[in-house]
Amino acid sequence: MAAETLRWLPREGISRALGRVASIEPPRVILDRAIGLYVRAYRVDLSDCEVPERGFRSFNEFFSRPLREGARPLDADPDAMLCPADGKLEDEGPIEEGASFRVKGRRYDVGELLGSATDAGRFAGGRFAVVYLSPRDYHRVHAPVAGRVTHARHIGGTLFPVNRIGLEHVPNLFAKNERIAVHQRSERHGEVVTILVGAMVVGGIALAFDPAVRSNQGTALGERRYDDVTLARGDELGRFLLGSTAIVLTTSAARATPALGVGGAVRMGQALYRVREGVRA
Repeated sequence: MAAETLRWLPREGISRALGRVASIEPPRVILDRAIGLYVRAYRVDLSDCEVPERGFRSFNEFFSRPLREGARPLDADPDAMLCPADGKLEDEGPIEEGASFRVKGRRYDVGELLGSATDAGRFAGGRFAVVYLSPRDYHRVHAPVAGRVTHARHIGGTLFPVNRIGLEHVPNLFAKNERIAVHQRSERHGEVVTILVGAMVVGGIALAFDPAVRSNQGTALGERRYDDVTLARGDELGRFLLGSTAIVLTTSAARATPALGVGGAVRMGQALYRVREGVRA
């Protein structure tokens, strides 16, 4: 019943409206009380985040709060592919030869997910990982590898929730929702894509290296190419204004060995994959 109700709700309009409300700077006493209620309701740990001396100015500033220096040390192996975000590792596994994979038993087509059948073929034989960011998590997403950003693609779509209800009851959920796919070229790992998937009530997705790209605005920007954007391992890639999902796709050239267990809590900076000894893309 809950899933059927979601299909009839004006999900995009609700999300845009809440995004506008979250960007308002209300009186300090009201905002502080609202944030306090949210922190208690979701058991948010603010000890590892930078909290402005005079407090947050809006809910969006609270949602996208930065980490304090040193709060997420990067894995000591410089060749490790990093987990891009805090959250739960929902699923991980191989990308099949037809450029598809399964999440919780449901098949996803890489071409549909990326918005490009041409790009999809390069990922057959690689691996995928899905990290779910709950409302209590740190909401920024970081580069899993060092390398140049070749292009980003903003793919339009709807905004179903990406929680358990959405995963179980909405077929092809991640390919239905609005999303932004960021492609990096890594010397060690080959091509790696980080996909930021929108969700209902998420006020927006923003890219750290291109402020012009932002989701939940009513239009999709399509593909943007870059010649001079390079990210180091662990650099901020983008952020969610509230929780959602980050997906990492690797090509077969990465020869990646999983380093984290499915279903467990993960943190940005942990090794998501390790490269097999002696292999270079």
